[in-house]
Amino acid sequence: MTINCKGNLLDLPTPKVMGILNSTPDSFFDGGKYKTDTDFLKQTEKMLSEGAAIVDVGAYSSRPNAAFVSEEEEIGRLQTLITLLLKEFPKIILSVDTFRAEVARVAIENGASVINDISAGLLDDKMLQVVADAKVPYIMMHMRGTPQTMTTLTDYEDIVKEMIFYFSERIAAARSLGINDIIIDPGFGFAKTLEQNYEVLQNLELFQMLDVPLLSAVSRKSMIYKLLDTSAQEALNGTSVLNTISLMKGAKILRVHDVKEAMECVRLYNQIQQ
Repeated sequence: MTINCKGNLLDLPTPKVMGILNSTPDSFFDGGKYKTDTDFLKQTEKMLSEGAAIVDVGAYSSRPNAAFVSEEEEIGRLQTLITLLLKEFPKIILSVDTFRAEVARVAIENGASVINDISAGLLDDKMLQVVADAKVPYIMMHMRGTPQTMTTLTDYEDIVKEMIFYFSERIAAARSLGINDIIIDPGFGFAKTLEQNYEVLQNLELFQMLDVPLLSAVSRKSMIYKLLDTSAQEALNGTSVLNTISLMKGAKILRVHDVKEAMECVRLYNQIQQ
């Protein structure tokens, strides 16, 4: 199982780690943490040196009730960051976290290799065609509504069954346009209660029936720190626990803020598999 990132083949039988790099002032954990070019370069170098196979850059926070960012501002932030990172790290595999087709198109033109869409193409009906034309891997996440409305849209009869149906439909739509490399993200924390997040995690192996790589993104999320009555800043240990469970249940990519610790999870998991 491999994905082609503009000629760079990522072999996923060995799970990979995706490092998160946000240029947003209001992301739930690292919002506003990186203010200068030097800050972004140092953090990227740290993640790459610790083993990140992909760096996921975002310019529009998708946390619940996040502030609106215009398309022009999102493009401006991303163009600056992508240009900076590729100049310093020419071989880096960059993923761009956006649900807007035009943002995705500009990001790919500027050197992005992967599109990571929280809406699976449902918030912009041009997204799938942009990805298909560019022939880049596409990460599609499960969500209902928008970041502004998703917390009210948690009424499911059978959440896992409904999610598998959702992904089946979105994968078929993507395949019909010629998108070859598809990765699914269950969307922990998106239109799901705390209990529903753990129900999805408990049944994560069922998503393997879709026959596409599975990405797990639990890093420092409220499903951890609310259950443990702590904070995002204190949620690293819980993140490592849930990352390990994700790997045991079939995740091929871990999307994280803390690359070193996630790589340790992968190495320990690989040793067990051997």
